[in-house]
Amino acid sequence: MRIVDSADVADSAVIGDGSSIWHLAQVRESAHLGRNCIVGRGAYIGTGVVMGDNCKVQNYALVYEPARLADGVFIGPAVVLTNDTYPRAINPDGSLKSTSDWEPVGVTIERGASIGARATCVAPVTIGEWSTVAAGAVVVKDVPAYALVAGVPARRIGWVGEAGLPLQSNGDGTWICPASGTRYVETDGTLAKENA
Repeated sequence: MRIVDSADVADSAVIGDGSSIWHLAQVRESAHLGRNCIVGRGAYIGTGVVMGDNCKVQNYALVYEPARLADGVFIGPAVVLTNDTYPRAINPDGSLKSTSDWEPVGVTIERGASIGARATCVAPVTIGEWSTVAAGAVVVKDVPAYALVAGVPARRIGWVGEAGLPLQSNGDGTWICPASGTRYVETDGTLAKENA
């Protein structure tokens, strides 16, 4: 495990073996990072956030609680995972909101998914396994497994395989990965590996 001197890591945070926390990153109380995770310069990992093994959180990304990241999740530079559906600094009476005045909601990211640079995921949403959110996208609804989404708001523009490359259509509801040759079947707006 490597935690550089300028990082701010709470004593109650659990950092897995082989993980690295880089300059000016902050990992808050009770956060739990799995093995071999990387938290880049200036990134923020909120209180109680759970990350699986082999996750990468790039520079200046903001992962607010109660986010849940499965194994192998990639968070690009300056990504934001929000946690407040109806944000306000003050209550209707003008008093400053405190933690007891709202209920945080989280973003769930499933195994192997990637979130591109400067994308924003507005909680509560689930990003399906092996999906890709394009750089700059704003995700406001759940993303199916293997989906490639882009835009504001994000919409599915294709499918990606586990290698991260866009899949090629065979024209009959099946798709193939140009890197691995793995075949996928599309059914009612979802995608699954053939014979899985």
